[in-house]
Amino acid sequence: MNKAFVREAGSDDEDEFEPSLALPSGTRNYITPAGHARLKAELENLVKRERPHIVEIVSWAASNGDRSENGDYIYGKRRLREIDRRIRFLTKRLEIAEVVDPLRQGNNDQIFFGATFTIAEVGGVENIYTIVGVDETDTARGRISWISPLARAVIKSREGDTVRFQSPLGIREIDIISVVYGAIE
Repeated sequence: MNKAFVREAGSDDEDEFEPSLALPSGTRNYITPAGHARLKAELENLVKRERPHIVEIVSWAASNGDRSENGDYIYGKRRLREIDRRIRFLTKRLEIAEVVDPLRQGNNDQIFFGATFTIAEVGGVENIYTIVGVDETDTARGRISWISPLARAVIKSREGDTVRFQSPLGIREIDIISVVYGAIE
């Protein structure tokens, strides 16, 4: 069978992203002002710089003749599909984004969206986390999504509270050491 009619598993045409980026149905896409600005900047870069550059390369490669063995053309078209998919994703996310400024939170002694908090686990190990939007999650930098098990467990907690919750690793017990609201970079 001609490969033009066969869709390979894991092909670039799939319009899906990581399941961790999926929002639960009926929820809002909360995001910090800094996160919103980053998504807008990425979208603008893709639309105004990267996509036109790749279109130029593909046009040049197409003018060279035989496209079936033209690597610049084949990889350029693949990159265009990736860019277009990301543009669609970012556009949809920005349309439904609800910007929440952590600096305007009332109840600054409780943990809500945008809070940076320090916890101590049973062994005395301390970790610092910031609750951010789904699109801003970066566990290496301590940024956890507001829909994560830890964030859901500590919402409305205060400094000095002990929280027990079910995590993917089992039941955990943590102590809230401090709660701070500040600019998220």
